[in-house]
Amino acid sequence: MSTTNILNNDQLFLFSVKAVILAGGLGTRLQPYTFFIPKPMLPLGNKPLLEYLVEWLIKSKKINEVIICVSYLHRSIEDYFEDGTRFGINIKYSRSDRPLATAGQLKTAATHLKEPFVCLYGDSVYEFPLDKMIENHFKDKAFISMALSRYKTNLKYGFIELSGHENLLVSEWKEKPEISGLINIGCYVFEPEFLDLIPVSTSFGMDEAVRESIKSKKKVKSFIVEEGSFMDIGDKKSYLEAYKLYVKKLGKI
Repeated sequence: MSTTNILNNDQLFLFSVKAVILAGGLGTRLQPYTFFIPKPMLPLGNKPLLEYLVEWLIKSKKINEVIICVSYLHRSIEDYFEDGTRFGINIKYSRSDRPLATAGQLKTAATHLKEPFVCLYGDSVYEFPLDKMIENHFKDKAFISMALSRYKTNLKYGFIELSGHENLLVSEWKEKPEISGLINIGCYVFEPEFLDLIPVSTSFGMDEAVRESIKSKKKVKSFIVEEGSFMDIGDKKSYLEAYKLYVKKLGKI
């Protein structure tokens, strides 16, 4: 039986969970920076990206253990964080011998995850109340809780509207229109049964597993965070922007 279904409201505020950080990707969009350093260990200011994630999890007060899923250049992560004593939290590792995509990476930690847990990607920085997201997950008795952020952007090209079924006349030209919506920011709370949807030792995306949950009528809840609560560091442009921001912050200390 899921822990979500047996906790009462008073117990929710005392309950703590494990957190999994997915840190095994190749970081191909950040080459050549990632030829010798795994993406989660790239520096931001005076510490690696992954250290900010560990500190954020500790700050939440709801996390009792961190499991880091590693693969590519795993030694640099394991040697830096060791067992977590230096950071004040227990850290374990789940290692795969090859990249397995996001859900596939998560599956490697399945033996450690018998209760609801937090999962986050190792290439972002988060600044939102994780405690609240965890509490809402239990209160809502959700199968999955997904952190989402509002996002808007202008399309690269002009969009052409057509009218008429046969002549296909051009009726409107929208030059580089703005689109907006909610995006997934790579932070979740999962019930342990979610792992049953992920095949073993297979490259499998988180989107595939979540879509399967929706198809199976599982309760997938959203947790919308404020703008500016999340920073993606997935490519060279976003990394350089984040690096400059953190160097600037460091200069104010």
